[in-house]
Amino acid sequence: KMAAAAGAGSAAALWSEVNRCGQNGDFARALKSVNKILQINKDDVTALQCKVVCLIQNGNFKEALAVINTHTKVLTSDIIAFEKAYCEYRLNRIENALKTIQSASQQTDKLKELYGQVLYRLERYDDCLAAYRDLIRNSQDEYEEERKTNLSAVVAAQSTWERVMPEDLGLRETTYELCYNSACALIGQGKLNEAMKKLQKAEELCRQSLSEDSDVTEEDIEAELAIIHGQMAYIMQLQGRTEDALQLYNQIIKLKPTDVGLLAVIANNIITINKDQNVFDSKKKVKLTNAEGVEHKLSKKQLQAIEFNKALLAMYTNQADQCRKLSASLQSQSPEHLLPVLIQAAQLCREKQHAKAIGLLQDFADQHPASAAEIKLTMAQLKIAQGSVTKACMILRSIEELQHKPGMVSALVTMYSHEEDIDSAIEVFTHAIQWYQQFQARTNYGCCVFQPKSPVHLSLIREAANFKLKHGRKKEAISDLEELWKQNPKDVHTLAQLISAYSLVDPEKAKVLSKHLPSSDTLSLKVDVDALENSHGATYVRKKAGKLTGDNQQKEQGQGDVKKKKKKKKGKLPKNYDPKVTPDPERWLPMRERSYYRGRKKGKKKDQVGKGTQGSTTAGSSELDASRTASSPPTSPRPGSAAAVSATSNVIPPRHQKPAGAPATKKKQQQKKKKGAKGGW
Repeated sequence: KMAAAAGAGSAAALWSEVNRCGQNGDFARALKSVNKILQINKDDVTALQCKVVCLIQNGNFKEALAVINTHTKVLTSDIIAFEKAYCEYRLNRIENALKTIQSASQQTDKLKELYGQVLYRLERYDDCLAAYRDLIRNSQDEYEEERKTNLSAVVAAQSTWERVMPEDLGLRETTYELCYNSACALIGQGKLNEAMKKLQKAEELCRQSLSEDSDVTEEDIEAELAIIHGQMAYIMQLQGRTEDALQLYNQIIKLKPTDVGLLAVIANNIITINKDQNVFDSKKKVKLTNAEGVEHKLSKKQLQAIEFNKALLAMYTNQADQCRKLSASLQSQSPEHLLPVLIQAAQLCREKQHAKAIGLLQDFADQHPASAAEIKLTMAQLKIAQGSVTKACMILRSIEELQHKPGMVSALVTMYSHEEDIDSAIEVFTHAIQWYQQFQARTNYGCCVFQPKSPVHLSLIREAANFKLKHGRKKEAISDLEELWKQNPKDVHTLAQLISAYSLVDPEKAKVLSKHLPSSDTLSLKVDVDALENSHGATYVRKKAGKLTGDNQQKEQGQGDVKKKKKKKKGKLPKNYDPKVTPDPERWLPMRERSYYRGRKKGKKKDQVGKGTQGSTTAGSSELDASRTASSPPTSPRPGSAAAVSATSNVIPPRHQKPAGAPATKKKQQQKKKKGAKGGW
């Protein structure tokens, strides 16, 4: 009895110690006291609950969950449901936390709060919105502002990730958290300028609220503003202000914020700005996206975008195997997603395997008809890159849902025109016009009143008519022009085109239609001729007439409308012109094209030495023969003798004669060369 009384006394003292430590927030010391109580009674429910709470307060979630799981008989779900679910939530076991909450017999306010958080993490935004609305409606305490902040965060997530138009919750944006969430919702709607103003207001409110606390430093304020500045930089990036965005992103990274999710998003956005440039910086930034715990901080779409960019970066850095590995992993996670297949096809194209890339895209299009249109557009682009324009046209025409679109019609007509396939181009116009006719027939079913055609339909008919007229298909253009004139009988331009087309087919019909043309009297052309002539770019500008005075005025009045003839100036004659000599009729032709041109003369032969065979005499040797002087009369050789041949061979034609003093000049040049050579050494 004495021992029992002593144990009871010590337990009471321990409980009072636990109570005092709990009020002071000293949960580590309280845990020691609780453990001593459990040594006295290991199945004490209250002591076990206190131990779990102390472990949670100290951040030991795994140990707290282990205590709960080892004492399931004592700690039933009715008693410990919230603590168990909270531990699972903090350990990122979100699905388990949801099951624990749903299995609780009684849904307390604490469980409802946690239920909203769990739904948000599971991205079940509709259920989460309903949960928070119910909480705000049925609770009145000091946490109402936090609940409204969470509610606005859910609306922002719906707008950003699900593209849902957010409803006006009527929340007063008195805190920077509410302003920030409102800005995120505006970004999801594409209202970037309004979102930027909201973020600026959020920054101002954040500075005001934090500056009131004397313990908060400027570094703490900048760290808190990092997420707001990151969103500002994202808006700048969307607006095309990439330099400003990049500067702001780098400023945030220098602050080294503790939020790994924020760092991962900023690093990913910098990589998207770099693209295939500055890949070394991108490889450094990609390490921030691999930090521990990032997967628990970001949404599924954010994580997916980061993985896509990793695959693209691997492709840009020529890491083909890594690119294939990442894209295959992405495709296994999201088999219906288009981007992994496009990345694989791009990698194959970089490896010059275009046929394999097209085959890969074709297989995906067959398996996923919903994405077939985008895939086929990519296939057509690859065919065009290979120069197979006709095959690209065939692929584009297989996309049924885009056949009638003006952009598709324009692209096909342009490509067929490039290939000079006018019939196929006209066929494209015909199919598109028929589609609109059938659509109008479906919408006007049972209506007998004349219905005007849609602007897109009329535009296609006009483009088809103009195309046919441009390529000489006037007969085929008649039906289109008649349809256009029927829609607008006052269109004179269409009527003129129709008359021109009928003039080749049915001249009588053309005459009948020409009666509908307005007469020249009804046409009032309000044209200022003077302004037109004096306008910029006019080929003729009328000179302003000067004032006529005295005799000049009388002469002008006497001459009336007779215009003065300008005297032609006489052409200048060359200085050596001789009127007695007939000019060369070919003088206007270039020298090379004249009939008497014999080619350009080459340089005169300076010396004949060494030109003949060995031992032969040159033509100048006869000049050194004293017997053949001018005083001695030449003998008259007999015809056919050798002397006659020798005499005739010594005659030097004028073209072959050397100018006087040529050898001396050559010697001087040689002497100069020798002097130059000597001086050089």
